[in-house]
Amino acid sequence: MSKDDSSRTSTSVNKRLKNFEHNMKITFHRYLAHAMALALLLAPAAFGANKDMVQLQTQVQALQDQLSRLQQSNDERFGAMRSLIEQNTDTVNRVANSLDAISHSLQTSTADQGGKVDQVSAQVQSLHDAVDELKARLAKVSKQLDDMAAAQQNLQAAPQGQPAQNPQLPPQGAQAPPPDVLYNNALSDYNGAKYNLASQEFADYVKYYGNTDLAGNAQYYIADIEYKQGNYKQAVQDYDKVIEQYPSGNKASAAQLKKAYAFLNLNQRDAGVRELRALIARYPKSLEAQQARERLNSLGATTTASKPSPNRSR
Repeated sequence: MSKDDSSRTSTSVNKRLKNFEHNMKITFHRYLAHAMALALLLAPAAFGANKDMVQLQTQVQALQDQLSRLQQSNDERFGAMRSLIEQNTDTVNRVANSLDAISHSLQTSTADQGGKVDQVSAQVQSLHDAVDELKARLAKVSKQLDDMAAAQQNLQAAPQGQPAQNPQLPPQGAQAPPPDVLYNNALSDYNGAKYNLASQEFADYVKYYGNTDLAGNAQYYIADIEYKQGNYKQAVQDYDKVIEQYPSGNKASAAQLKKAYAFLNLNQRDAGVRELRALIARYPKSLEAQQARERLNSLGATTTASKPSPNRSR
């Protein structure tokens, strides 16, 4: 309900209350006039019956008192009703003002949406980091058991006199921590903004454990550190490694989104738009695809490239 509608409704109800109050006053005066007329008609006969006259006067006075109390009660009820109507009108006005404020806030939010895409992306990235860290911790025991089982099989299958090789361990002569320890250390340093140390640890993980499930994540963080440090050109190349070498990994869509952002930061708008559109086509239901659509909208670009018009010339 709008403010004008609530005002008209309140005015209509007030008019009805005033009319009702006016009618009650008229009725009250009519009763009073009838009582006085009755008293005057009976007055001649009352000279010989003082007792009856006193009784009649008492009844008239009681009637007047009842009418007075009725009038007072009606006035009180009218006042309460007016107060409720005013309160309801104020409430409707406040609701209308609140709706106006919400509408304005939504319009402002929509206008500023493009500028908040990076902030949302950072928050989503933090959630991804937390999930990766949790997955790495939960997988630690399982990996250790797998390593033990693989080592036992290699010992049984290896020719006599030749040491068995564990695929989850670095080659002989290489000094690298176990994969879960190395990855968790790198992720902890990354979250602690120790980017140079984290970059070296992630690089070691890709070097020694490039065939594991978290290798694509490690490569992504290498590129992301370069992005955070403003080295957008190198970040584009390392994001490409994630997309090309680990296309089924859980960081592939995020890598393509950040690659597009890196192109835009390099003022290469066309390349950035192409990457955003490619991301939407490849991962249409992903959260990164939604962010890509919002970024394209803020750039004034469509989510798909427009088809060239056919050449009508002969």
